[in-house]
Amino acid sequence: MVMNRRGVLRGARALATGLTASAMLPSWARSTAHGLSPSVPTLSGPDVALTIARTPWPVDGRIGDAITINGTIPAPLIRLRQGEKVRLAVTNLLKEDTSIHWHGVLVPFQFDGVPGVSFPGIRPGETFVYDFPIIQSGTYWYHSHSGLQEQMGHYGPIIIDPASVDPVAYDREHVIVLSDFSFMSPHMIMDKLKKQPGYFNYQKQTLAGLLAGEGQPLAERLRWGKMRMDPTDVSDVTGSTYTFLVNGHGPKDNWTALFQPWERVRLRFVNAAAMTTFDVRIPGLKMSVVQADGQNVRPVEVDEFQIAVAETFDVVVRPAENRAFTLVAEAVDRSGMARATLAPREGMSAPVPPLRGRPIATMRDMGMDMRGGAQMKGDAGNGGETTGHSAMAEPPGSSTGRSQGGMNKDRNGGPHAGMSMSMRDPENAPGVKTGPGVQMISPMPQDRTSEPGQGLNNTEHKVLVYADLISLDPNPDPRPPQRTKEIHLTGNMERFMWSFDGEKFSDVKEPIPFRKDERVRVILVNDSMMSHPIHLHGHFFEVVNGHPGRHPRKHTVNVAPGGKVTFDLTADAPGDWAFHCHLLYHMHAGMFQVVTIRPLDEEAA
Repeated sequence: MVMNRRGVLRGARALATGLTASAMLPSWARSTAHGLSPSVPTLSGPDVALTIARTPWPVDGRIGDAITINGTIPAPLIRLRQGEKVRLAVTNLLKEDTSIHWHGVLVPFQFDGVPGVSFPGIRPGETFVYDFPIIQSGTYWYHSHSGLQEQMGHYGPIIIDPASVDPVAYDREHVIVLSDFSFMSPHMIMDKLKKQPGYFNYQKQTLAGLLAGEGQPLAERLRWGKMRMDPTDVSDVTGSTYTFLVNGHGPKDNWTALFQPWERVRLRFVNAAAMTTFDVRIPGLKMSVVQADGQNVRPVEVDEFQIAVAETFDVVVRPAENRAFTLVAEAVDRSGMARATLAPREGMSAPVPPLRGRPIATMRDMGMDMRGGAQMKGDAGNGGETTGHSAMAEPPGSSTGRSQGGMNKDRNGGPHAGMSMSMRDPENAPGVKTGPGVQMISPMPQDRTSEPGQGLNNTEHKVLVYADLISLDPNPDPRPPQRTKEIHLTGNMERFMWSFDGEKFSDVKEPIPFRKDERVRVILVNDSMMSHPIHLHGHFFEVVNGHPGRHPRKHTVNVAPGGKVTFDLTADAPGDWAFHCHLLYHMHAGMFQVVTIRPLDEEAA
């Protein structure tokens, strides 16, 4: 065989890539993983040193520009214990400012890690020390809150072991960090979204699909076209540019976690993606959900769950068979998947199911109550129904179909009688500043916490819904809310403009005020056709889901399109806290606010 210089260089590069890839993965994330011992953490307190740097990173044989922590993606697992104190010294070797936010970990606001809100950021060449007590347990994660660094690999998991006996019994555990990676610069991604929001959507309806009976029928498509709405616009950034990862491994890598038959295996899922909601299942295995956002819940057995960006779910599986199982994490828009394997031995694999059909938005995703309309089945893979049109909205900005006073009566004379069916009637949301950044206002937003996530309505197996979650412990504050605050999640999908109450962050004049220790009921109303995972820093809130006294406590909640979520908050952490959509590009486009809680402790003293 003849080897020329180019071939030798190619081979050397491939070998180097393989070696580098292995070295850049923390030990817990390497395949094959043998499981993590609760007593043997990767990094532990009281003193932890972290170094942030820009590093070339191999994915699927290509080299991308990445930001690593201690030279790895994902960043090192930090394992702590409730009741201890930790000092985390973070050194910045980048050419730009950076930061670390401890997502879900309750810390004094000056250590929350949000530049411009709680501290100035970490400048190039400097070291910042985060110093705080650990007052909780559970599965959490950490990531940058500077620019778009999170998209480039700046994220890692946290496990906090309880001070006493863990109520979750397990024999072995694995951390499963889900993420999305693109070889395209995140700034270029943002630029393309601003110029053409549907740039990454390669799953639009086509004439060929119409002729084949797929997707919406012609009349439905014409109505949606008249409204200038795209029912396939489910994810802004898709598998057309993303590779979906499990612990830094692409789907072809077959990352493998080991088990022994009949072991109780705890899987700690973290969605560290920038923009991707995942639908997670393990064909052939039931999953018992035992923790949500680090808080223990009564075990609930499911076949699948949807995990939004920034959420964590812990599940326990008990494989009885001596065979491999495929862990599937499909992107919600079905444009790709992250994939891994659970197996009793190295080198095993199981069949990988094909991607299911992409979901198609319905009128319910526009906040339309369709009780008076007949329902028609859509294509088999749309994950939901194609609804009737007894209450079809007019195009945004139109005033047709209004009764006197701008109100359009509910045709059934039900509880929504007298409400406008217009998609831009300001009377439906008096607190929203309408303008070019508000494409629609949901006329009849519904509580959808009892519904499966988008694309999962027609599954034949059990899918986790928020209404299934019941806190293992009683809620700590039994007081009823003292007041109610409604916040609308607003945007213009065609212009890629996102905001709260019609106001992007750069135009906000004042933060959202709360008095220390007051009890507030917050209603989040989604006036858009996209889900929004909303995160409040420094607090847990109780999602009102029909289990009073044991509502699940979360720090991030996914608000379905055209839906609403209610939570009760005890404002017990004084300071300034970020409040935002955790879809990275939505946050940077303006869906960000600051919550201020006063008085500060020193002021009260």
